[in-house]
Amino acid sequence: MIPDDQTLTEAGLSAAHVGRVLLIACGALAHEVLALKAANGWDHLDLQCLPAKLHLWPDRITPAVEAAVLQARGQYDSIFVVYADCGTGGQLFEKCKELGVEMVAGPHCYSFFEGNAAFADHADTEFTAFYLTDFLVRQFDAFVWKPMGLDRHPQLRDMYFGNYTKLVYQAQVNDPALDAKAEDCARRLGLAYERRFTGYGDLAPALAAAAR
Repeated sequence: MIPDDQTLTEAGLSAAHVGRVLLIACGALAHEVLALKAANGWDHLDLQCLPAKLHLWPDRITPAVEAAVLQARGQYDSIFVVYADCGTGGQLFEKCKELGVEMVAGPHCYSFFEGNAAFADHADTEFTAFYLTDFLVRQFDAFVWKPMGLDRHPQLRDMYFGNYTKLVYQAQVNDPALDAKAEDCARRLGLAYERRFTGYGDLAPALAAAAR
């Protein structure tokens, strides 16, 4: 059973310790990883999620991943880190290389969900776009509205988002309720709205490689 989003945000997800390969992922990716695991019959993969709220403090991601890898080492045949760079400035990549573990390629989840090559192709023309994934649409208040103080000081919206032109919702699944919520997020931020169905993008082949 997948924990609720609040649990994934605050506490993450503990591994079941039944597989041979451990995936150490961001809690924001739990639904997608478990969906791919079920669809492909990857029963030999265990999933451990670190709290999604670490993204509010990117400098904490690398030490948290390192601690998780060191704790699990010796219990699995291999470990795969389901994070991209995620604002660590290359530190996570260097740490994974030092630890001898592979990780998902890309600067962030917006890139690998769309496909790193496709995202890079339009990066120069979409620097005024604000991106949300399924998880971030569901957790918009927890990750955007409240941390930025917009619930208390809505006048800050123009200061934070005045240079943005549109909100791009990268949909992993087709869900009309999420579509409506994403469109409302754009309205609250005063941005144009674009829905872009990405599915799981490069996450699928990355996990397939880890599963082999």
